[in-house]
Amino acid sequence: MTERLDIRSPEDVVRVRQRVRALAVESGLGLVDQTKVVTAASELARNAIDYAGGGVVDLEVINGTRRGVRLVFEDQGPGIPDVELALRDGFTTGNGLGLGLGGARRLCSEFSIESTVGKGTRVCCARWK
Repeated sequence: MTERLDIRSPEDVVRVRQRVRALAVESGLGLVDQTKVVTAASELARNAIDYAGGGVVDLEVINGTRRGVRLVFEDQGPGIPDVELALRDGFTTGNGLGLGLGGARRLCSEFSIESTVGKGTRVCCARWK
């Protein structure tokens, strides 16, 4: 079953972190994997607020041949003109260190990003047991 959370404020980022942690525990992920997926979720939720004015995340526990957590972040923001550049460590269009997207990708077992300028961005990530 998929659960959807709105991401509009810093409080929502905390709520996303808490919910992802609970689902990671439910899925049987160990402490290190829980921490990795929660950190990735935090980065992606924060990006949705900072760069797109907010968005949503769909959270899902997977208990099939693979066990873990899948997250899909979507926003209707300005989009990312050059995804490969945005994934490169040190690149930022804001005030951060430029480690968010690339770091989130490294923390996940699976990671994909689709972005269309003027329409928004969709990031799908998963952490498997």
